[in-house]
Amino acid sequence: MNNSIPQLQALLREGTSQDVVAQVAHEHPADIAAAMEGMPPEEAWHALRQASLRRQAQVFGYLGHDFQTLLATVIPRTALADIVMEMKADDRADLYQELSEEQREALMPALAQAEREDIRQLASYEDGTAGAIMTSEYAALPLNLSATAALTMLRREAPDKETIYRAYVVDDARKLLGSVRLQDIITAPARAKICDIMETNTHAIRVDDDEEDAARRIARYDVIALPVVDAQDHLVGIITHDDALDVMEAEATEDFHRVATITDLDASVATASVPKLYRARISWLMLLVFGNIFSGAGIAHFEDTIAAHLALMFFLPILIASGGNAGSQSSTLMVRALATGDIGLSDWGRVFGRELAVAILLGLSMAVAIAMIGVFRGGREIALVIALSMVLIVIVGSLIGMMLPFILSRFNMDPATASTPLVTSIADATGVLIYFSIARSILTIA
Repeated sequence: MNNSIPQLQALLREGTSQDVVAQVAHEHPADIAAAMEGMPPEEAWHALRQASLRRQAQVFGYLGHDFQTLLATVIPRTALADIVMEMKADDRADLYQELSEEQREALMPALAQAEREDIRQLASYEDGTAGAIMTSEYAALPLNLSATAALTMLRREAPDKETIYRAYVVDDARKLLGSVRLQDIITAPARAKICDIMETNTHAIRVDDDEEDAARRIARYDVIALPVVDAQDHLVGIITHDDALDVMEAEATEDFHRVATITDLDASVATASVPKLYRARISWLMLLVFGNIFSGAGIAHFEDTIAAHLALMFFLPILIASGGNAGSQSSTLMVRALATGDIGLSDWGRVFGRELAVAILLGLSMAVAIAMIGVFRGGREIALVIALSMVLIVIVGSLIGMMLPFILSRFNMDPATASTPLVTSIADATGVLIYFSIARSILTIA
């Protein structure tokens, strides 16, 4: 982008009509959308309305859902209907889902019947399924069409399709039979039939399958689009690679939020209100506050041991943090591996054995490092307590971090809920008990 976002915003606000038209035509729609999202809806519409209808639809499709709904409140109904009809089919359906019931009732009569039916059909699929992210704008070819006729047909339909780089072969009932690349059609003999050059393995996905499965399938097979079929194998739409990327980005963001114990934040951080951010964070923080009481109770239980050996308190934060850090590392590795399918529930035993071995090595290495400080601060008995505690605390913390994602997955819960704060809180309370139990046993004998 030639201009920074603030410079682009200033131009959209203060530039002449000719400057705005030229800039909107020159910049990528994604950059225009990013600039407009930092402007009041009225100013954004004033700038957008000066562009061509096609450009308006392109920019509108790149806007975040929250800002789309805000902008829809200031755009006149007929103008909004024109933009919606020019948008991609899946983007239209997404916008429809975000509008209020009142906005839907005002918009739908202004649309052509074909667009109304298409929106209702795409919007009818359950959120999170392949049907919810697919588009109906795909290229389909009959089985016995020649290569020359197929090129003519694709050339005619190209302006209205999401992609023509791969066309889908269907019978008269629109049952999916295969797919064919545009490259293969171009290089085939003129009289070659589509049935002779098509691929029969389409990697199709069911309309009610999970959208994440669709995204992973596109990544695995390295295809530009994935066909979506109903229970009778009729082709109902396609999922393109850009929509798959959006799904993967949304899932990664959701996992990051869960790892940080942030729940149900369905808005951008840049646009989310203070109450929404508060609600997303307070529930887990309050729960963890009460969970940390167990750590305090453990310390209170060993007051006599602590009073007799004050040097123990110097090492308490180090040991507890080490257990939490080891657990957080283990949990992060397991959550990611489960999410990507690298491991499954059946791999629990193998992963447990390997994590135990790694945790022992980590604990021993850290024990050697901390024991030398223990000798200096409190003598050999304190050093022995610290070394043993470090080994056990790191082992227990690592195993807690490793097991929680598996346990949650076993009960059909999101393994990302085994977040860093949760693992750390459990490891802290356990570490306190391990540390002072070892200290009381060894130092009492000593």
